[in-house]
Amino acid sequence: MLNRRIFMTASAAATIFACLSAPVLAQDKPFDGVQLSVLMEGHPTTDAIQKLLPEFKTVTGIDVALEVVPEQDITAKMLLELSSKSGRYDVVQNNIIYVPGFVKNGYIVPLDEHLTKYPQFFDKADFVPGYFNTNVVDGKVYGLPVYGESTFLMYRKDLFEQYGLAEPKTFDDIEKAAKTISEKTNKEIAGITMRGRQGIEGVYVWAAYLWGMGGSFLDENGKSNLATPEGTKALDDFARVLKSYGPVGVANFGWEENRLLFQQGKAAMTLDATVNGAYNEDPAASSVVGKVGYVPVPVQTQSPKGGSSSLAVHSLYVTADSQNAEAAALFAAWATAKEQQLKSMASDPNSGVTSLTALNGESFSKRYGAFKEAMITAINQGNPQYLPTIEQANEVINNTGIAVSKVIAGTATAADALKEADQANNAAIGR
Repeated sequence: MLNRRIFMTASAAATIFACLSAPVLAQDKPFDGVQLSVLMEGHPTTDAIQKLLPEFKTVTGIDVALEVVPEQDITAKMLLELSSKSGRYDVVQNNIIYVPGFVKNGYIVPLDEHLTKYPQFFDKADFVPGYFNTNVVDGKVYGLPVYGESTFLMYRKDLFEQYGLAEPKTFDDIEKAAKTISEKTNKEIAGITMRGRQGIEGVYVWAAYLWGMGGSFLDENGKSNLATPEGTKALDDFARVLKSYGPVGVANFGWEENRLLFQQGKAAMTLDATVNGAYNEDPAASSVVGKVGYVPVPVQTQSPKGGSSSLAVHSLYVTADSQNAEAAALFAAWATAKEQQLKSMASDPNSGVTSLTALNGESFSKRYGAFKEAMITAINQGNPQYLPTIEQANEVINNTGIAVSKVIAGTATAADALKEADQANNAAIGR
């Protein structure tokens, strides 16, 4: 079973390494000439790693062919290659919710034996514990966390002050504020923007409403449990606020579209990943620097079944069909080492670091102090079952995404769409 200890406490995060020496391999480029094929998702972490690849080759002699695809496409692409045993990729990246299925199907391999050979890159004690432990199955390390995040609500403090609004504490507060600002600005500023795109992107944000309203993906017997009064209200409210007060085209908004609209000052609120804070506070790319408030995702009920903030960890895995498993594990260790994570913050808006050294360093506080406390609070409260961590996670998310999209499009009621999703999900779970 996955080890699900969550995040460190603030005091446990205090360890900072006084100095960092440039790592060297025990041998002089033992993998000189080896070529690795790596699949990663579009993200500032990936952008930073791509810029550092020449350094990796200098140190190891390994050439890396890095393929980058959007998050919503990466799982289907991976599963096609892994299930066919094509051997196309040596290293793949994905959300830890898929680890149970990957391990059960033999798609990825343990890294323990390889990691012990490279202590100059791999330092277990430097990883955020809650991030690292999500990759441990039956005592074996199957992946290394390349970035982690949670979700929080971001709102324009200047607009809220202008229109006499208090920071939202419930989903009703969100809708009230969205309505007020949308109407007061004649819809020139969207009341709220969120991801509405079908698939994991839309489901990832809607899940905040599901858990916050007292719902859950699965019941105590592991069956799909969406078509409940709580789930139906969550989808009704989510779709209504987006359709009524969201931007034009929001049904097709993914992470990037949502992020850009908010940082351009065209929306009053957004509920999304904590990494978005780094973009909001980037003076080179944002028009809302210093104007954004960050608060926990609301919980509407007094008895939630789980937290409404996510605990999302994306890791690097070595595929079972790789012909260069040790070199692949070396790449995963290097890419997630504290040295690379510190460099990534200097080159890209990367607040999703998984290294305690990076997270607690002066650079992080200087760049991301505006939302650091809110981010750590969100992660500490993060729900590790925010998206279902079962073997059939991909099918459950896809079926749920269809339901969410139907309601946003107005082609089905929430009750009917979620009932269909439950049927499809339970058919998948029962296979």
